[in-house]
Amino acid sequence: MTLSTKSFRFSLEHGVGTVTLDRPERINALTFEVYRELREFFAKLQDEPAVRSVVLRGEGERGFCSGGDVRDIIAELFSRDMAGLLAFTRMTGALVHAIRTTRPPVVAALHGVVCGAGAVIAAACDLRIAADDTRIAFLFPKVGLSGADMGAAYLLPRIIGLGRASELLLTGEFIDAARAEQMGLYTRVVQGTTLRAEAETLARGLADGPAFAHAMTKRMLEYEGHVDFVTAIEAEAQAQAMCMQHPDFREAHDAREQKRPPRFT
Repeated sequence: MTLSTKSFRFSLEHGVGTVTLDRPERINALTFEVYRELREFFAKLQDEPAVRSVVLRGEGERGFCSGGDVRDIIAELFSRDMAGLLAFTRMTGALVHAIRTTRPPVVAALHGVVCGAGAVIAAACDLRIAADDTRIAFLFPKVGLSGADMGAAYLLPRIIGLGRASELLLTGEFIDAARAEQMGLYTRVVQGTTLRAEAETLARGLADGPAFAHAMTKRMLEYEGHVDFVTAIEAEAQAQAMCMQHPDFREAHDAREQKRPPRFT
């Protein structure tokens, strides 16, 4: 393993990498350093085959992530010119892009406060499991900013539909876990005491699965959002043919014949 982190914690067990935002005294608010290192980290996972899935979680009882740190980020932004502001907004968007395009599936384990940039990061993950105390808000309009931030206006309509995405991005209001699950924003809602175990179980199932095929699924989900249906069907035909050439396809068949669990590479 070549992965080491400073501004957050990372551990790896049985193919599941756990990324823990670790500023609980600030509800895991993001600093310039955290943004930068998270972006670099998820980009590096392309070359780390030992990491077959990821759980992204927040330390402490108060919440997953409260967004950009008001003390460390917002105050500095007031002193920047347009070029400096654009450099920052591009950096935050690059983190979301890195999560979306990283090879292993990413499971967000959400609890407590999830807002601002933290909410967009959650939306960027492939799957979201939330504790029943989770409150999420894309609160950008509450601070005088557009709800279209870090890719939120791209991601949310694809997850919950245009009408509901418009509601969340225009009002900036918090919604509880039950409402978010009803919208389809969460994969499932669980009791807070079981959140970590549920997220790890889901991630372990993904890690035990066909990593090459999972990566292909992620790539197709991104690619097909930009093309017409005929192009999408052809892309899937080519992608599936490549998967059929991979050893995991034969391994799955042999495992069924031999009545044993598959051992995917």
